[in-house]
Order: sequence, then structure tokens, then C-alpha cells
Amino acid sequence: MKFIELTGKKLSRVINSDEIKEDELSAAGVSGDTIVRVNQQGDIEVRRPQGWDLVGGLLGDYDQRLKQATGLDWA
Repeated sequence: MKFIELTGKKLSRVINSDEIKEDELSAAGVSGDTIVRVNQQGDIEVRRPQGWDLVGGLLGDYDQRLKQATGLDWA
């Protein structure tokens, strides 16, 4: 599966109002410097000490939003 990795700070600039809320990200332990990744289906995962946890998802044109915010492509 391919992902784009980014920080919680960049993720907060990518999410739309109808997607996961800032307080939900905070409750999941996502802060500005937290490492997160998004897969090609729009699932958001947060890095934990022992692996990755699913915390939400993106909708719509997230592909272009992620690429524009990060400068990265799916890897």
C-alpha cells in the first residue's frame, strides 16, 4: 500500500470541515509534530511507538491537497 507521510501540522492544513475535526485529532494524540500518513483510500494513520493506528479519513480531492501541501507523491 502507498502512503504520503506528513506532520500533524501539515495535516491540519489539508483537512476540510466535513472530515476529521481538530479536537478529534488532538484526542487521538496528534499534535503539530506528530508523524502521520495517509493511504490512497484517504485513511489517516498516526505513528505510535509500536506501529500505526487508524484515526480517521479524508474525503474528496485529498490526493491533490496532500501533494500540494507536502510536495510528495505516493510511495
